[in-house]
Amino acid sequence: MNLRQNSEHDWDQLWIGADIATMAAGAGSYGTLTQAALATKGERIAWIGPASDASRIAATQHIPVHDVSGSWMTPGLIDCHTHLVYGGNRVAEFEQRLLGASYEQIAAAGGGIQSTVRATRDATSVDLRAAAGARARRLMAEGVTTIEIKSGYGLSLAAEQRLLETARALEHDLPVSVRTTFLGLHALPVEYRDDRRGFVDAVGGPWLEAIATAGLADAVDAFCESIAFTVDETDRFFRAAGRLGLPIHVHAGQLSDVGAARLAAQHRALSADHLEYLDAPGIEALALSGTVAVLLPCAYFTLRQDHPPPVAALRAAGVPIAVATDCNPGTSPCTSPLLAMAMACTLFGLTPEEALCGTTCNAARALGLGADRGTLEVGKRADFAFWAIDRPAELCYSLGANPCVGVVHRGQFRSELPCA
Repeated sequence: MNLRQNSEHDWDQLWIGADIATMAAGAGSYGTLTQAALATKGERIAWIGPASDASRIAATQHIPVHDVSGSWMTPGLIDCHTHLVYGGNRVAEFEQRLLGASYEQIAAAGGGIQSTVRATRDATSVDLRAAAGARARRLMAEGVTTIEIKSGYGLSLAAEQRLLETARALEHDLPVSVRTTFLGLHALPVEYRDDRRGFVDAVGGPWLEAIATAGLADAVDAFCESIAFTVDETDRFFRAAGRLGLPIHVHAGQLSDVGAARLAAQHRALSADHLEYLDAPGIEALALSGTVAVLLPCAYFTLRQDHPPPVAALRAAGVPIAVATDCNPGTSPCTSPLLAMAMACTLFGLTPEEALCGTTCNAARALGLGADRGTLEVGKRADFAFWAIDRPAELCYSLGANPCVGVVHRGQFRSELPCA
């Protein structure tokens, strides 16, 4: 791990006295440094080391010092799978599921994604932006500094563009970083119910080209599932994305194993997400491709599923594991990354260290950002959070509590959005 930059000490701020969970590879449990300090220069981490050394340097260089003694510092959390921009809600379906209706039955009756599409199309751009901003603020209050936001609730070119534009706008409204994903194959819109091939061709043709040309998407995604889109349909979409240089995510294995994880591996996808249903060849393929397995325990909980992802097998194969909220109106109305981490431990068997890794370094990797953020190392972006805890495992332990007491994003303290 690269701790110290050089002897010139080119710093402009110093954060001193915290215990630091750097989450850097090969640095021991949580990458822990006790009684440590971290210096920044602009938006970058310039130095990490003992607090005693930093105090002497700061005194001679007249560097502003922030005393954070008694707290833990971690990388800023990264929510690498959300559907944050949408209209309406699906609380009625929540009640239906509690009375025995299945996800598939609700979708077949015109509910599910189609219900949100109708509400989203009817919502004004102002309302969409305000609602998404409120959700983003709740994520940010728990230490999130980067959010991935998918489209997919528009299902027309103009509506999908509006969702992606709204997601991009949040980065200007709030001190948070946003990565946008064009979820082109999410559901078949009613206007294409008799022309499935035409919809798939449009999404992977003129729609994708228009969105890519406008620079609205950082990646693409598809719901490759028995109730959604086939492997062949998804493959055609991904080939089109590849020709345009867009990275890939895949909704894979949430309800059944149709081979989506293996398709993700074939396309060197950044991530395969859900993975409740995943066979041994799929695990092997993910391991060989380096694709990140993104686990979404809040959706699993909401749907009352009883077939968890094969975490032990993923771990044994060396597949990197991330954790995200999957914030969406139907299956995961969750804006708490800490709750997602706790559920990943209790429902899926992750350790607290794996869960924190899943919302920092592996979440960054799932977005193609591993070289820039997700760990606290010299040269990486100065995104970090402070916590009033005794040990990092507490982030997965105290259900309903939020021990976040401060966040730095791009080297600037996010004081206008207090975490406590």
